[in-house]
Amino acid sequence: MAYDKVLADRIRELIDPTPEVSEKKMFGGLAFLINGNMAVAASRTGGLLVRVDPAESTTLLAREYVGAMVMGGREMNNWLRVDGAAVADDEALDEWIDRGVSYARSLPPKEK
Repeated sequence: MAYDKVLADRIRELIDPTPEVSEKKMFGGLAFLINGNMAVAASRTGGLLVRVDPAESTTLLAREYVGAMVMGGREMNNWLRVDGAAVADDEALDEWIDRGVSYARSLPPKEK
């Protein structure tokens, strides 16, 4: 299954289009990177993947429609899977994008 192109377009509209923002197809989805660090992605299985501050992970996992991201049978630290129902409106999606972008900006830039 390909990633949700409508969700990807919504992310493009809401993410601040600065030179540090780039897009990259990864893991069957479309990731949005800040200085080379993944912030959010339109997942190939639907919904949104969001990279978050480790200090917030436990609290955010308690939210409805939010779960741990699992890849290859292993939970990925600091990554959450947000069901499409939780980002149905732009205000909710923008909150998750801001969270992912803020955390990605706090990381050192990756070399190109």
